[in-house]
Amino acid sequence: MNWFILIIAGLCEVGFTTCLGKAKEASGSLYWSWIGGFLFFLTLSMILLYKATQTLPLGTAYAVWTGIGAVGTVIIGIMFFKEPASFWRLFFIATLISSIVGLKFVSSH
Repeated sequence: MNWFILIIAGLCEVGFTTCLGKAKEASGSLYWSWIGGFLFFLTLSMILLYKATQTLPLGTAYAVWTGIGAVGTVIIGIMFFKEPASFWRLFFIATLISSIVGLKFVSSH
């Protein structure tokens, strides 16, 4: 169950970074709406990360959490913010995903 909570926490990290990107492009009340979303996802992500570390090793949980956030943020950046999708960028994202899966595997045994 805590692996599921950790995945949701990582997705919330993607949520707060996406809100930051959108806030950068906004002004007025829309800016404050994106900042509100940022604070919501940030808080939820931290609470869920804390909950997951109650039974998962801290180093593994943190690495997986940041990995999910990094991979998700790059994907969102490519899809919605027109960031480059070069071969090497995608290659290293793939290696990061492999590392996250590897950490999950070694933590289970």
